Amino acid sequence: MLRKLLVANRGEIAVRVIRAAQDLGIATVAVHSDADRDSLHVQIADEAVAIGPPAAKKSYLNQAAILKAAADTGADAVHPGYGFLAENADFADACKAAGLVFVGPSGDAIRTMGDKVAARSAAHAAGVPVVPGSMGRVADIDEARHILLDTGFPVMIKAAAGGGGRGIRIANDLAEFEAAFPQAAAEALAAFGDGGLYMEKVITRARHIEVQILGDGTDAIHCWERECSLQRRRQKVWEEAPSQALSDRVRDELCQSAVRLARAVGYSGAGTIEYLYDDEGDRFYFIEMNTRIQVEHPVTEMITGVDLVAEGLRIAGGEPLRLRQRDIVARGHAIEVRLNAEDPSRDFAPFPGTVSDLRVPGGPGVRFESMLYAGYTVPPFYDSLLAKLVVHGETRAAAIARLVRALKETRIDGLRTTRPLFLALADDPDVEANAVHTRWLEGWLETHAARLVPDLET
Repeated sequence: MLRKLLVANRGEIAVRVIRAAQDLGIATVAVHSDADRDSLHVQIADEAVAIGPPAAKKSYLNQAAILKAAADTGADAVHPGYGFLAENADFADACKAAGLVFVGPSGDAIRTMGDKVAARSAAHAAGVPVVPGSMGRVADIDEARHILLDTGFPVMIKAAAGGGGRGIRIANDLAEFEAAFPQAAAEALAAFGDGGLYMEKVITRARHIEVQILGDGTDAIHCWERECSLQRRRQKVWEEAPSQALSDRVRDELCQSAVRLARAVGYSGAGTIEYLYDDEGDRFYFIEMNTRIQVEHPVTEMITGVDLVAEGLRIAGGEPLRLRQRDIVARGHAIEVRLNAEDPSRDFAPFPGTVSDLRVPGGPGVRFESMLYAGYTVPPFYDSLLAKLVVHGETRAAAIARLVRALKETRIDGLRTTRPLFLALADDPDVEANAVHTRWLEGWLETHAARLVPDLET
């Protein structure tokens, strides 16, 4: 087992990882920028090390500073959380070269599955269905025009590297395609240092389904699926498990395909394999893999009782998978919503500030993952995620009712948050009926966002 873990991240995921490590008797080291010196993860860790000024590139993305902090504190492992360096293959390799355990897959696995084109090829080789499109990187716009003969319109142009919805364009006709292709390449180059692109047919009214897997480099299991179809600008805002859109047959095929792919690439740790599900055709297609713990991992933990972060730490410490597939039983329904420091009535404008008062919801089946406390000042330098509210109920209807109750209990005074959005969504007939798809929320926001009543102001 690991002895001392450095957590190379901030915010609620750093708090989550530190708590899991401490539960296992592992000493913890927090790293922090100057802007985060008073953050909760710094306060609860056994040790803390300042690694640079507020800008992420000079702190949380500063590999040399993080590796020095690990050496200075005697850490033997590094957990990257999500974001920042979590899917950086070079950082994984650098940790190994420094004699540190990287809590996650190998650099080679990250390279294979982090490059979307290589991941598509790996999925195809493992017999996992992929969305029709280019099987490799598109060399130039002339090759892209030829691929259009197979995909037709609408078509999605996507960055081969990176994620987060950047470097993506949808074209509905040839004129849009001719304009979008160079735009996507330029954005991908600026965001990821890699302007490579590939193409996929757009599955209209698709659902976003993802499978949670655990692997030890030799074997792999799944922990069932999550549905993440409620998205804004390709960013998830509401996640739930299991997906009620799937039949038992499709669910089994989907999850088994994820296990095949994880085994094929020798995956180690917690990861997520993402798919699009075509309601009309009753078919699923692989789109990408996230080689890290996901923001929405708690919904899987709520229905399975498996501590995914702890299992990842055990695997990194050299233990083989403790769990067999038969041990992973899904019970009830869980929903997670992301409470961000944003004003949804004003196009989700950022709203950093100081938390003047905080009331955390409680009761059966309620989990509040956060780094907040009364008096905490939310810095403007990072993403706007404040907390994740996760609920569990015997049925989906019971989970939605519990979500509404917990949202009404929640108070984050001094900020505007996305809480009003979720209260409105929970009351929407389409959401109640689970009649949604990946584009549904953006259409809903066009007519509903301006009517949302903002949270308490400063």
